[in-house]
Amino acid sequence: MFIKLSVLVGIVIQIVSVNAVCPGVVTKKQWGGLSPLHVKYLPRPVNLVIIEHTATSKCSTDEECKNIVQSIQNNHMENLHFWDIGLNFLIGGNGKVYEGAGWLHVGAHTFGYNSKSIGISFIGNYNDDEPTQAQIDAAQNLIQCGVEEGHLTPDYNLVAHKKLVPLESPGKNLYREIRMWPHYLDDVSSIKNH
Repeated sequence: MFIKLSVLVGIVIQIVSVNAVCPGVVTKKQWGGLSPLHVKYLPRPVNLVIIEHTATSKCSTDEECKNIVQSIQNNHMENLHFWDIGLNFLIGGNGKVYEGAGWLHVGAHTFGYNSKSIGISFIGNYNDDEPTQAQIDAAQNLIQCGVEEGHLTPDYNLVAHKKLVPLESPGKNLYREIRMWPHYLDDVSSIKNH
């Protein structure tokens, strides 16, 4: 009886920690997001973080950021026929992280890499905009939380979206910034799909 109870307690603790939300993350429910039409679970931990930008207008208030995230989800689901918003997380100019597909579900952000990565997109167009320190801190704290919660491997690689697909994302200004971050991988030949 004691062994069965301790196994049950261990399972409950694992489930709670897997579903733990990192501090400061605005959940999909909090920003008024729709439930996904279908989900595919991401095998974790993953060892790849892809930094992108939304190529939309930027936001600096909670209301502006919420509206842009809702608009992105609507576009992804209604026009692109995705199951959900394609990004795992979005970073607003207000320094808040918005949950997309999250840690547990496969996103639809980088063709060929979705089932083995977390896509983090900064809201705005970083060919024109400069990332704020609050955004940089929020993204780095999110990644650290992902490692601590077991969603990312401690030796994860961080790459620019444009290194894997022919796009300008994450924009030249954000690209210049992330190249200085820990775990940044400039030569992606070892991880690139061929």
